[in-house]
Amino acid sequence: TRVAGYRCLSLLPPAKRCSSRVQLLVAAPSSQLMAGPLLLPLIAHGWLAAPRAPPLPAMCSRRGGAAVMVDAFVLDRLREMRKVHDELGAQLEDPAVQANVEEMLRVSRERSKLDSTVEALAEWESLEQRLEEGKELFNEEDAELREMARAEIREVEEAMEALDGRLKLLLLPTDPNDDKNVMFEIRAGTGGDEAAIWANDLLSLYSRYAQSQGWQSRVVSASDSDAGGVRDATLEIKGESVYSKLKFEAGVHRVQRVPATETQGRVHTSTATVAIMPEVDEVAVEIKPGDIEMHAARSGGAGGQNVNKVETAIDLTHKPTGIRLFVTQERSQLKNKELALQMLRAKLYQMQVEEQQAAVASQRKMQVGTGSRSEKIRTYNYKDSRCTDHRLGSNFALDGVLTGQIEPIIQQCIALDEQERLKELGLDQ
Repeated sequence: TRVAGYRCLSLLPPAKRCSSRVQLLVAAPSSQLMAGPLLLPLIAHGWLAAPRAPPLPAMCSRRGGAAVMVDAFVLDRLREMRKVHDELGAQLEDPAVQANVEEMLRVSRERSKLDSTVEALAEWESLEQRLEEGKELFNEEDAELREMARAEIREVEEAMEALDGRLKLLLLPTDPNDDKNVMFEIRAGTGGDEAAIWANDLLSLYSRYAQSQGWQSRVVSASDSDAGGVRDATLEIKGESVYSKLKFEAGVHRVQRVPATETQGRVHTSTATVAIMPEVDEVAVEIKPGDIEMHAARSGGAGGQNVNKVETAIDLTHKPTGIRLFVTQERSQLKNKELALQMLRAKLYQMQVEEQQAAVASQRKMQVGTGSRSEKIRTYNYKDSRCTDHRLGSNFALDGVLTGQIEPIIQQCIALDEQERLKELGLDQ
């Protein structure tokens, strides 16, 4: 029997072993038990003796003081992904693939997505090897070598614990739209003229955020309000991994403030809705020519005689869905037509995604990518200078948020989404 790292030679004198039963529960370190009054008589009578060395834990990471074995399922899946990575590398050496530029770029992109997985797995296997070497060294008789081994094992376990979370995240399926550019649509909701002003404020907010990320943004469609705001506006945002971040912004944005038109200082509540639509190509969404009604019109406004006298604007209606787009951004009719079709494809694709997600809706709070217009995701309270994200249950400084400093919010949304997806896979422990 072992008690807190000790070998129990005998818990009772020989004459009483058959007449009594002893159960000893130990919850304290052995160093404390040695000085305890309960164990001192046992040691004095020779019934309790210290062992040579405490047993070493198996290969594991430590979390909360408990040893946790890394799930074999995780490692098996990661090794399968490494196998795919190797196969894609072999394809890049194929002359047939090298002769096809598009195919070579596709294979290269797919392989690069797995680079971080292969690197993390190699790091884990290296730590496994170090741990085995440390365990072998710990069995040496030399006390100094054992102490060195103990320090090595502790360092390796800490590294494995930190890497354990990364390995699990690498198992999460990636969103195929994460690398795409987006059509970012803002619409005034409830609140009349104040809602239109608020929609315009959001347009400024996200334009500044796009600039801070090094993305390119431009307004491709907008309907102005008489009060100075916008009834609706669509931003085209291009850059690296745009959709992967902005997809968390879809939903209802509520503002509580005193409008500029309010004469008695009363706080009004207004809303604006945000929809995020990844750009898609013609192959992903088929648009039948018979489903489209398209007319050319004069753009009007600033731009000189070309936009005022030449019909460069495009008024497009998609008959099956009733979607109507009026595009005036470009100075030529052909470019406005291409832009209108691009916006229509994005809207139709988003509708398909929403239908699919509604059919298999999970219970997660992070309903990202659905563009749900009924979900209130954030409240901007001017009186308290506070921005509340209702999914996170956290408050942020309003001044920073209004100037486009929303990266901390988005990063917390990404982290929460990852946690919930890990929980669905049973990998959250």
